[in-house]
Amino acid sequence: MSSSITSASYAPAAPASPWGQRVRQIANVIVQVLALSALWLLAAWMQTRWHVPMPASLLGLLLLTGLLFTGVVKTGWIRQGANWLLSEMLLFFVPAVLAVVNHPELLHSQGWRVCTVIGLSTVAVMVVTAFVVDVVYKFELKLARRRSNRHV
Repeated sequence: MSSSITSASYAPAAPASPWGQRVRQIANVIVQVLALSALWLLAAWMQTRWHVPMPASLLGLLLLTGLLFTGVVKTGWIRQGANWLLSEMLLFFVPAVLAVVNHPELLHSQGWRVCTVIGLSTVAVMVVTAFVVDVVYKFELKLARRRSNRHV
């Protein structure tokens, strides 16, 4: 008995060229960064329109967190763009450093305040991070216990 389907139809597709994969990856990063930027622009618009008493960047972060938790946005949709932004974060501090270098009189008159704010904010970030890690760790343990009790 002969089959009408030839073995050629079962052949795996040829792998995409490395250049094509790289171009696709770069295009994904650009689209994802543009999507994150659009979310920030939406947050900036909301902040000015409704006079929200928080920075647009924080409002955008809260919006993104809400979208991620509700499942409207999947992490895979923004992962590469977010990773690129995080890897290039040092670039975003260059304008602030140049402003300090260009205005040494600001450092002389307000330097102790700037250092105090940097020190306190660093400690605050470390304390909050430790607290969140502790809470999430305990939550993960609780979930693991539930899963192990179901299988018993």
